[in-house]
Amino acid sequence: MAGVVQVSLAALLLLPMASAMHSDCIFKKEQAMCLEKIQRANELMGFNDSSPGCPGMWDNITCWKPAHVGEMVLVSCPELFRIFNPDQDMGVVSRNCTEDGWSEPFPHYFDACGFDEYESETGDQDYYYLSVKALYTVGYSTSLVTLTTAMVILCRFRKLHCTRNFIHMNLFVSFMLRAISVFIKDWILYAEQDSNHCFVSTVECKAVMVFFHYCVVSNYFWLFIEGLYLFTLLVETFFPERRYFYWYTIIGWGTPTVCVTVWATLRLYFDDTGCWDMNDSTALWWVIKGPVVGSIMVNFVLFIGIIVILVQKLQSPDMGGNESSIYLRLARSTLLLIPLFGIHYTVFAFSPENVSKRERLVFELGLGSFQGFVVAVLYCFLNGEVQAEIKRKWRSWKVNRYFAVDFKHRHPSLASSGVNGGTQLSILSKSSSQIRMSGLPADNLAT
Repeated sequence: MAGVVQVSLAALLLLPMASAMHSDCIFKKEQAMCLEKIQRANELMGFNDSSPGCPGMWDNITCWKPAHVGEMVLVSCPELFRIFNPDQDMGVVSRNCTEDGWSEPFPHYFDACGFDEYESETGDQDYYYLSVKALYTVGYSTSLVTLTTAMVILCRFRKLHCTRNFIHMNLFVSFMLRAISVFIKDWILYAEQDSNHCFVSTVECKAVMVFFHYCVVSNYFWLFIEGLYLFTLLVETFFPERRYFYWYTIIGWGTPTVCVTVWATLRLYFDDTGCWDMNDSTALWWVIKGPVVGSIMVNFVLFIGIIVILVQKLQSPDMGGNESSIYLRLARSTLLLIPLFGIHYTVFAFSPENVSKRERLVFELGLGSFQGFVVAVLYCFLNGEVQAEIKRKWRSWKVNRYFAVDFKHRHPSLASSGVNGGTQLSILSKSSSQIRMSGLPADNLAT
């Protein structure tokens, strides 16, 4: 289940990367290092297949260097157990090199390293990660379908074209790209349930990771743009929306481009290992994480500022209504702003990285995958302007269809000659306007 772990960390850009490396990858990495150590030790000690003693070996848990007969080798518990059991004191395991080969480890891994606890926790974690992956797959799929429908509606009706809806459309696109990038990343890296992805290092794989990070960072910045636009709208009475929208576009799509480009360049020159889905270098990771955390902080400040402005406006004498209705409208406005601003990300954004990992996965990755769906429903399907425009188009289509059917039954000869209901409706409109125009002088004379 490396896919779930890595998606949860890289997608949210807030959780620790090194500690989330999948156990298979850690074992593979340790095994590769072990084989190199054994080869160097054999060269230094002059060991070969016919030499007496115990050859170096990897026992699928830890590494044992070559030893002479009668020698006892001590090794610490593997690093993997320290990651999953940070509070447990790790012991030391020993083996004796005898004439018959290596002895059994003492004390056993169960006693020295808590291996039985690790096995039970691993089984629970696999089931847990499968559940989280199923949750975010449903969430991103639902969001993608809903957002696509919302984009078609906003693009189709010209009367809905305004700066506010243009910003909503860019946010919708960023959510769609985020969902698509998650699916592409899972498909490229974790299509097979094995550890082959641990050593994948191709240009295509790294390009997918760059695209993935760009989509996620862009999504955060368009959430920030939504907050900035609404705050500006409330603070300034008159401002050039089109000129502001130009700068909004640069910030929303340009800033992530700069951040991800700098990160990719630094990774290429200083940490070009694997598929770039692991981030062992904290300093390089902050090139992406820093702007994201900064946007969350600023958006939270804007959210508080907007709530203060709404309170002042609702309490003004011009608004009217009793105290309960005022607080009801305030609560409704606050709930509508939370998914638009991404305020729920502040719950774990500044908490210690090792605190509530499971809750963080469910909250930010599982429930966060439905954020696009919630935003599309609130700001498109439940929008009064959108509903009014759809109703107007629906009534217009029903009227055209009625005239088309009625005209076809009454004048089949004209209907067969190519005159349709829309043409008939336009003829009736022109005739009625001419009648009104010709009736004006008579009315004037009558008066």
